[in-house]
Amino acid sequence: MKCLIIDDEPIARNGIADFVSKIDFLETIGTCASALEATSFLQEKQIDLMFLDINMPYLTGLEFLESLENPPLVIFTTAYSEHALDGYRLQVVDYLLKPITFQRFYQASLKAKQWHQMLSSPKQNQLDPFLYVRQEEGFQKISWIDILYIEGMQNYAKLHFKDKVLIIHQTMISLEETLPKEIFFRIHKSFLVNVTHIDSISGGRLFIKGQELPISRTRREELLKGVVYKNLLSR
Repeated sequence: MKCLIIDDEPIARNGIADFVSKIDFLETIGTCASALEATSFLQEKQIDLMFLDINMPYLTGLEFLESLENPPLVIFTTAYSEHALDGYRLQVVDYLLKPITFQRFYQASLKAKQWHQMLSSPKQNQLDPFLYVRQEEGFQKISWIDILYIEGMQNYAKLHFKDKVLIIHQTMISLEETLPKEIFFRIHKSFLVNVTHIDSISGGRLFIKGQELPISRTRREELLKGVVYKNLLSR
């Protein structure tokens, strides 16, 4: 993925470029010290992913992104957490809070890779990265990429995220049919997991962000035979 780094701080630009150089599916095409400079850059070159600072002089990262008609994928990089909701509104891939650790950067990059593959695949380019779930009298839009795992409870399901849990009136079967099968894997009759968030597999247990989940023997064998096993080995 061809990356553009936009930040008014040279140290921040160099730090992100260093992180990018360590990830085999990312390549830094250019760096810009302002959103105005980035505007000209995007007119000349094709970019897949922007690492975009928010608080910059003259034109903020938010104002810059809102001005683009067909923006590339975006990961916000900022020292200020109050802009997180703006990132959600603008459908950015992720939101990295400075100082950025490499582990967190790598997680965001994997998510960007997943979005990029989904949007560029002929079979998947119509797939919406968002899921609409019923909440009380209306619907709530969520990013299914951020779901860690789903826990089934008869006619209800618990959607587990990093920082919250949503309970929705929907069956596991319907969710399994709706969500992309290459991303969500049924490890047990009661659990459907997002394979991109798996940390490790040990015996009959699977671990996601410190949470231990049961995995049946037949499901474990199928999981380890697939691409998930290769991804875990490469970490």
